[in-house]
Amino acid sequence: MHTKGDSCCCSFEDYKLTTEWLMNQTSLRPKVAVICGSGLGLLADRVANKQAFRYQDIPNFPVSTGESHCRDMKAAWCLGPSRTRRVTPSVTFPVRIFKLMGVESLLVTNASGGICPDFKVGDIMLIKDHINLPGFAGQHPLCGPNDERFGIRFPCMSDAYSKELRAMAMDIGSELGCGGFIREGVYCMVSGPNFETVAEARMLHILGCDSVGMSTIPEVTVAKHCGLRVLGLSLITNKVSLDYSREEKVNHEEVLEIGKMRAEVLQKLVTTLISCCQQSINTH
Repeated sequence: MHTKGDSCCCSFEDYKLTTEWLMNQTSLRPKVAVICGSGLGLLADRVANKQAFRYQDIPNFPVSTGESHCRDMKAAWCLGPSRTRRVTPSVTFPVRIFKLMGVESLLVTNASGGICPDFKVGDIMLIKDHINLPGFAGQHPLCGPNDERFGIRFPCMSDAYSKELRAMAMDIGSELGCGGFIREGVYCMVSGPNFETVAEARMLHILGCDSVGMSTIPEVTVAKHCGLRVLGLSLITNKVSLDYSREEKVNHEEVLEIGKMRAEVLQKLVTTLISCCQQSINTH
């Protein structure tokens, strides 16, 4: 089976081929898609009525390379890869497939470092806005020719994250008893793969960033371009150091461990959100 490489730009026909393949493999027609970040792939473990496809079996589909990232696509939620690499078309490819499959709302989750001094490890931040630092340097998922069948050339990003879905998530969190550690804030994406220096963290704090990570924004940008509603959930897995005297060092294993710790809460929150989003779509 032919698979597109990361260096290849996909045509509308490529997206259609992948979409048709998936829709021929399953009778499921999801209206809500979820993209899981580092250590959060286990959110899919309790999905009922699911079908799983290996990425390498799906025509044109990019294969996740991060050790902690799910390599299957669950048709019940349409889970895709979230690790951002230098060539962003590879991570945004699934989002356009979601659009062609009839998905209307996208939930993105990630693990991020807390910059806001008020944030604690284990907090869940609802993303209200973002800063795309790689985008400033030209690493942007919408660079190149624009296909009007997906969206306009210059999409507005001031409302990339749905206020309606954020309010819904806040209400559901309160009902589930986890309102005490649900926050709202601005997420910043850096390219990585190293964690931030103290000077970089201080700069991001001055810019108004509440958390920082290495993913999510390309997918959100393409989702907004496609006209999808977006909700972003960022699990604070570590505190970003703003102080040179701090001895504690962040590591990827810690990030994964915190993800496991909050897995049950996140699973309940995301599952309830999917149900409410589906009801919201059905009433419109």
